[in-house]
Amino acid sequence: MREFKAVASTLALAGALLLSGCDHHVMYFAGVSVGPPPPLAYGPVGVAPHPGWVWTDGYYDWGGSSWVWRPGRWARPPHPGYVWRRPSYERYRNGYRVRQGRWVRR
Repeated sequence: MREFKAVASTLALAGALLLSGCDHHVMYFAGVSVGPPPPLAYGPVGVAPHPGWVWTDGYYDWGGSSWVWRPGRWARPPHPGYVWRRPSYERYRNGYRVRQGRWVRR
């Protein structure tokens, strides 16, 4: 019984690690028939607080009844060689699909 629990735990952990590498950053807003407005601002605001930090542009998020602007910010890449990919929006069925901003390997 102890060996079975060890094997089951190992398989569960391995499955969780495999799934964590998948791209889970797509959100679908059904029934949202109006796309997001043009961005309020692009590009860095101020100076990076530390060397190597990058600006992540602001984006619109669905707030339940309207699009809500989420401002950009300075952030440190999670690993060397990673760059920020900004969010994108596309028409999908009867709503919009949003691919959230994320860090990607260069």
